Amino acid sequence: MLRRAFLVFLVGVVVCSYSGGDSARAAETSPGDPVIKKVAALAVPPRKGAAFKNLDPAYKRASYFARLHSFIVGGTWLVPERRVSALLAAIPHLQALRDNHHEATVTWIGHSTLLVQLDGVNFLTDPTWAGRSGPFSGLVGVRRYTPAPMRMEDLPPIDFVLISHDHYDHLDEPTVKRLAQLYNPRFVVPLGIKAWLADRGITNAVELDWGQSIAFKGLTIVCTPAQHGSGRTLVDQGRRLWSSWAVLGSQRLYFAGDTGYYKHFKEIGDELGPFDLAALPIGSYTPRETAHPVHISPEEALQASTDLRAARFIGIHWGTFMLAREPYDEPPARITAEVARRKLDPEVVWIPKPGETLPW
Repeated sequence: MLRRAFLVFLVGVVVCSYSGGDSARAAETSPGDPVIKKVAALAVPPRKGAAFKNLDPAYKRASYFARLHSFIVGGTWLVPERRVSALLAAIPHLQALRDNHHEATVTWIGHSTLLVQLDGVNFLTDPTWAGRSGPFSGLVGVRRYTPAPMRMEDLPPIDFVLISHDHYDHLDEPTVKRLAQLYNPRFVVPLGIKAWLADRGITNAVELDWGQSIAFKGLTIVCTPAQHGSGRTLVDQGRRLWSSWAVLGSQRLYFAGDTGYYKHFKEIGDELGPFDLAALPIGSYTPRETAHPVHISPEEALQASTDLRAARFIGIHWGTFMLAREPYDEPPARITAEVARRKLDPEVVWIPKPGETLPW
């Protein structure tokens, strides 16, 4: 039993780390669903048969064997190392977050999870409070070495949740179920994930294609392209779309989710920018031979921020789960070096502590 679970876990983690494309089972709509509009002249995801594909015609992912070999040989999950250590967390000001109805703030919970407050609306990105990310609701998987700085119960009321794709470290089943119980937020997801949520009893959801948007409590939420993949097992590869997100109100936020570097950043910046804040992944970029198509490096993240015409940058997707080979503290060091090399203003390039809240 344990051996079987371990093998399923290996397949699931490799799939979630470096995935490629298939298609979505359409979810039913109801009269209460918001109006979906096409608001941006952005490319729609190409398909091959029923399979979603990335925009870059030269995109090619590493083979399953190469990814599995790299994961087994080089992953930090296998043998605990000194290079993996819990990040120093800030003490979150929970009451201030609950009392805030006007100021735009962002709080890093860890990995790709942000609590964003904008125009009196509270929302989360790719929420995970998992102690272990993987199949069977985290029964097996990669360990979380930096704990979440606050409980889900301590959050201000959550109005909506953005999901970028269905990999375990971005769509955690126990977390989304608990959030639905606590706050009944609207889940805003790419094509195919609405049905996945409905299968788990979560019906307050709307799904979008790239370039589509909804209006929500005075904000405009736009589904935007990314270069990545989807799938939680070998048999559901690409059946659900992957995306980034733009949230437009009195200020403009871009959330990258998980992505490789491509010209979609500039196209999003030209179409929807400039952005006041861009949240971009800076970790899980090693080994480059397998990660490069689907994960950006710290240097590419800063270039993407420039492409997006973002006034401020926040680095996410690092320092939380034992997913890649780079030392846990390497991403911020590379960001600092690249900021100096590019002669950027370090005051607008943020690498916050878990639990730290920043006005933007």
